[in-house]
Amino acid sequence: MSVVQGLKDIQHRHGFIPESELRTLSRRINVPLYQLYGVVSFYPHFRLKPPPAVEIQICRDMACHVCGTQQLRTRLDEIIREVGISYDMSGKEVAIKEASCLGRCDGAPALAINDEIFSKVDDNEVWSLVSQACAGKPLRPQALTRWPQKMQLDPYDGPPYYEQARRFATSKDFAALLAELTASSMRGMGGAGFPTGMKWDLVRKATNDPQKYVVCNADESEPGTFKDRDIIRNAPHCLIEGIILGGLTIAANKGYLYIRHEYQEETRLLQETIDAARAAGAIGKNVFGSGLDFDLEIYVSPGGYICGEETALLEALEGKRAEPRNKPPFPGTHGLWQKPTLLNNVETFSWVPLILARGGEWYKSQGVNGAAGLKIMGISGHVKRPGVYEVPLGTTARELIEKHAGGMIAGKQLKAFAPSGASSGFLPADKVDIPLDWKPLQDAGTMLGSSAFVAFAEGTCMVDVALNIARFFRNESCGKCVPCRLGTQKIVDLLTDSTTGSRKQRAFTMGQSEFHSTIDELASAMGLTSICGLGQIAPAPIRSVMKYWPDELNEHVLKKRCPSGACFAGPAGK
Repeated sequence: MSVVQGLKDIQHRHGFIPESELRTLSRRINVPLYQLYGVVSFYPHFRLKPPPAVEIQICRDMACHVCGTQQLRTRLDEIIREVGISYDMSGKEVAIKEASCLGRCDGAPALAINDEIFSKVDDNEVWSLVSQACAGKPLRPQALTRWPQKMQLDPYDGPPYYEQARRFATSKDFAALLAELTASSMRGMGGAGFPTGMKWDLVRKATNDPQKYVVCNADESEPGTFKDRDIIRNAPHCLIEGIILGGLTIAANKGYLYIRHEYQEETRLLQETIDAARAAGAIGKNVFGSGLDFDLEIYVSPGGYICGEETALLEALEGKRAEPRNKPPFPGTHGLWQKPTLLNNVETFSWVPLILARGGEWYKSQGVNGAAGLKIMGISGHVKRPGVYEVPLGTTARELIEKHAGGMIAGKQLKAFAPSGASSGFLPADKVDIPLDWKPLQDAGTMLGSSAFVAFAEGTCMVDVALNIARFFRNESCGKCVPCRLGTQKIVDLLTDSTTGSRKQRAFTMGQSEFHSTIDELASAMGLTSICGLGQIAPAPIRSVMKYWPDELNEHVLKKRCPSGACFAGPAGK
C-alpha cells in the first residue's frame, strides 16, 4: 500500500485522519511517523481534525474573483442567518472559507459544499443547497455538461474505438507513429510546448533502465484552466487511447493518470472508460493479441497546485511531499522511481489518435496565421459564453472572444486579457489581434501555455487582479526553495500595501521607480534561482501591470487611490 493511498483510506473512513490511525498506518507500512506527518501536512485535502458538519468553500481565485466571489460570500452569510444555523470561522457547525481554484472557471463564481462542487447557481439554488446540507441531507452532484456535437479531436463516429492502438500494437511500426507525430508539429499542450514527437522519441531511446512508465497529467489546477476537464467529459476514449499509444511506443507496460481530486465525476467517467478499454483488449496483458502488455491506473491527487509541475507530480505518485526536483536529470530518463517516464497532459495525449488517423501533415495544415495544428482553448472572465472551444492554432484573441465566446458582457469593452491564466500575465486590449500561437505570444512577452484565456472588461482594477494572483502563487508555493517562498510573500506584501494603505512594506514611501525596481529585482532573483516554474512566473502579473498600466499602478502606489473603486475599501484579503 502506498503512503498516500493509506492516508486516503483512513480519511474516507473517518472524515479526517486521527492520530491513532496515523500511528497504526506507520507500523503497518513501516514508514516513520514523522514522514507520514510530513505528507499529511503538505496536501490540502488531508485533515487532522474532524470537519465541520457543513463546510462551504468559495473559490477565491482569478475568474471567480472578478465574477462575484465577494457577492456570493455576502449571500451565503445571509442564507446561514436565515437558515438559523450558527457558525464561526473555526467551523463548529457551519464553516465558510475561501478555497483555491475549483476548476469551474467557466461557471464562476464556484463553491463547494462538503466537497461537492457547484457552479452557475442562482440565489434559489444556493439557498436550497445550503438548506439541504444544514439539514444533513446528501447533495446531488451537478450533472456533467457535455458538448452537443462531437469534438473535432475525436476521429470516431462511435464505438468501436481504439483503432489506432490496434493498428500499431499489431504492426509495431512505432517509427511510423513517431514520424507522424513529428510531421504534425504538435507541441506539448500543458504549458511548456516541447515538441511531442521529439519527447516520445527521446523516452523510447532511453536505455538507462528497461522499466519505463507513462504518466498523464490531468491536474489542471491553475486559475483559468479547465479545458482538459471538457476533453475528459466529451472524449475520454481519445485520452485513454493516446496514453496506450504512448505506452506502446516507448515500451512501457504501466501508466498512471494523475487527476485532481475535485474532478470526482470525471474520475468516475475515466474509470468506466478504462474498464471498457480493458474489456475490448486495449489495456492489460497481450494488448490486441500483440504480445505487448500495458496497464493503466488512475491516481487521484490529494490536492495542491504544485502537483501540476511534472517532477512534483512524480514525487506525489511516489507517496512523498509534492516538492519539485532539481533538473537535470529530466523525467525522460529519470522520472517515476528514477525510471524513464513519458509525461504529457490530457490534451496532448488526446490529439494523438486523430493525428494518426488523418496524418501529421493534415493536422499541421489546420492552423492559421502561420501556426500549425488545432488547439483546445478555455475562456473565462467577462465574456458572454465562457467555456471550451476547438479552434485552429493561430486564431486571434479577438476571434476567440467575439466569435466563440459571444463578446464581452453587458456591452462593455475589453480592457485586458491573460492568454494563459494566472502564469501568463496580462496584455492590453490593443493587442487583441495577436495570434494565439507560441511564437507571437512569446515575442509579446507572454505565452500560450495551457491556453487558459481570461478576459477582463473595462472597469477592472488590474492591480487588484495582480494581487489576487500573487496571493494564489504565495499560497500554492511548496516552500522548498527560499526565493519562491519569500519572494511570493514579498510581492503580496507590496501589492497589499498598494491596495489597502497598510504601509507594512513602505509601498507608500516608495516612488514609482523604486517600486518598479524592487519588483524587477525580485523577479530577476526568483527567475534565476527558483527550482520550478512557480517561482519563475509568479512576478509576471504585476510586471505586466507595470508595463501596460503604469498610470493605474501609480494611482495606487503614490496617491492611495483606485480608479476602479476596487481597492482601499477594507482590510487586506487573506
